[in-house]
Amino acid sequence: MYTFLGGIALLLIGYFTYGKFVEKVFGVKDKRATPAFTHQDGVDYLPMNSPKNALIQLLNIAGVGPIFGPIMGALYGPVAFLWIVFGCIFAGAVHDYLTGMISIRNRGAHLPELAGKFLGKIMKHIVNAFSVLLLLLVGTVFVTAPAGLLHNMMSGWATMGLIIGAIFIYYLLATLLPIDKIIGRFYPIFGGLLLISALGVGAGLVITGAPIPEISLSNFHPDNAPIFPLLFLTISCGALSGFHATQTPIISRTTQSEKQGRRIFYGMMIAEGVIAMIWAAAAMSLFDGSTGLNQLLADGGPAAIVSEASTLMLGAIGGTLAVLGVIILPITSGDTAFRSARMIIADYFNYSQKKVINRLWIALPLFVISFALTKIDFTLLWRYFSWANQSTAVIALFVGAMYLYVAKKNYWISLIPGCFMLMATMTYILNAQIGFGLALSTSYIGATIISVILIVLFFYAAKKSRDNKIPLEEDISNWNHVA
Repeated sequence: MYTFLGGIALLLIGYFTYGKFVEKVFGVKDKRATPAFTHQDGVDYLPMNSPKNALIQLLNIAGVGPIFGPIMGALYGPVAFLWIVFGCIFAGAVHDYLTGMISIRNRGAHLPELAGKFLGKIMKHIVNAFSVLLLLLVGTVFVTAPAGLLHNMMSGWATMGLIIGAIFIYYLLATLLPIDKIIGRFYPIFGGLLLISALGVGAGLVITGAPIPEISLSNFHPDNAPIFPLLFLTISCGALSGFHATQTPIISRTTQSEKQGRRIFYGMMIAEGVIAMIWAAAAMSLFDGSTGLNQLLADGGPAAIVSEASTLMLGAIGGTLAVLGVIILPITSGDTAFRSARMIIADYFNYSQKKVINRLWIALPLFVISFALTKIDFTLLWRYFSWANQSTAVIALFVGAMYLYVAKKNYWISLIPGCFMLMATMTYILNAQIGFGLALSTSYIGATIISVILIVLFFYAAKKSRDNKIPLEEDISNWNHVA
């Protein structure tokens, strides 16, 4: 229990200390006009207030990841708490803040455009394809996961096909309509339900004195799966997630001033870390250790853990409300996953999104592909999502490091977590059966060699970019403000 409460306390302290340090390193220009004003189009670019943006950002980034990931990561034992806390403070929140703020400085650009500018033109094309693939996987996972929870809650009276169809219809509307029509209007309400449900489960753990294990570096996994790299890909949302790099530009286009960035980007990642801590603690303490947890996961997956834990902590009515809060998470990330994919493709082809028909031409093929992907097993989708997700996080962290290097600022705050996750991701790709299937020891050596080569190339490119004085931000000197 002390580890659990101490971890949450550290997350909150991290926001007020390290978060402020990162903000100071970046250098906020509060009087600089943001894209919400300079590019206002009434669809994707329009100013919204800070509380609304913060709640939308939280729901955008907090899909099933900070719940399902920590539940599966709980198999490794309390070492998962360390990754959530320190990963969130020093990696995930830095990743989200820098991605959001650099996007604000560059016309609300998405990751592919930022990668092209700061890591080379070839990277723009690679990251563009990679980001759309990731968002399709996310959108699909975030259709099937809530559909499964709703199907269980309804005791089967509504078919899975009907539920999936209804979710897709909602996603289509949220993808096509201006951001203030559905997302801006309903997300603050959804955000309140999300926080109440998560805090309810957390309070239940404390009040009932749940046997949450204290800190240990031992591996509790029943199959003795290696902590490195698997834990760092299993728990992504809640610690560090590349998916967030696809979501923050949505809010960078509605943020009113740069000073709001720490609250919106860094702060909401900390909030997601708290949610991850609660569900990791629930999974560790309520199901007779990792063996019992592993059995329940095998029988019903993470959704079964959510339903069981919610009912145990909050009773039938409170548990139902908690499950509804969990259902909201993936739905409110799935819709923005498709919205972000639409925006990335539109930016890539410089295709105006003011007309609904233009948005529809991009959105419809995405939904057709996603519907086909729903026929694939969830577990298989999640494995590919984890790999693609953390690879995207590495790219985003290196973009942040490049920006700070060229600006002659402390780039280590982004480069160090980027190098760590590069090593973890490359080890996983070399070792996993869906990758090259090499022995773990061989994978460590191969990942080290590849990581060193890529880091050397980064410094070579960074020095070249600094010498060439590439512009760090969009020129808005000719912007005329209309009162």
